[in-house]
Amino acid sequence: MPFPAPIRAVLLDMDGTILDTETIYVGAMFAALEDMGLHLEQSLVHAMIGLPGQDCMALLRGSFGERFQYKEFQPVYIAHRTERMKNGIPLKPGTTELLDLIDAAGLKVAVATSSNRDNAHTNLTNTGLLPRFAAILTRDDVAIAKPHPELFLRAAAALGAEPQTCLAIEDSHVGVRAAHAAGTMTVMVPDMLQPTDDIRALCLHVVPDLHAVAALFEKASKST
Repeated sequence: MPFPAPIRAVLLDMDGTILDTETIYVGAMFAALEDMGLHLEQSLVHAMIGLPGQDCMALLRGSFGERFQYKEFQPVYIAHRTERMKNGIPLKPGTTELLDLIDAAGLKVAVATSSNRDNAHTNLTNTGLLPRFAAILTRDDVAIAKPHPELFLRAAAALGAEPQTCLAIEDSHVGVRAAHAAGTMTVMVPDMLQPTDDIRALCLHVVPDLHAVAALFEKASKST
């Protein structure tokens, strides 16, 4: 058995997990900061992955001080991001296959994302994925963002499932910490950041892509 309990619901992170957007966001951020004469260190990029936008802005202010002006940064960042997304938002490999398997199993699936509500609904609509989810939980729906478990707890509740019966899929360290703290069966599919030993210990599985998650899901379905 790949999981300690039968899966009753699935909780998916969005950026970097089902949407291939993290590299787009980071590339736009690098470009916007360079336009402002600022250089973004890779270590700071790693610290931002999985955090909500306002927390990322706080890290930038902490790093650059008064040289970072949000009002100057925001429109330039949006312009770079829009340019990178002009041909659409790519899905992470295996997204459709996994969602098809979840549907075939008769299970509900929710998104649990650190993104804000408007951005989540826009991106999921533009990729055609929005109708596939029974619930969309975002940074706007919780008092405390990831790595706090509230987002995953609310997502599980929205599906009428106990957290320990939910499969949670994440790409980031903060997301894995949140999913594990919520008591879910956590699988990591690394995107821009590989797991440390500490993060790996919080996961039931660390796999290369969603195709591998689908294989685990199929194996679990056949065992129940």
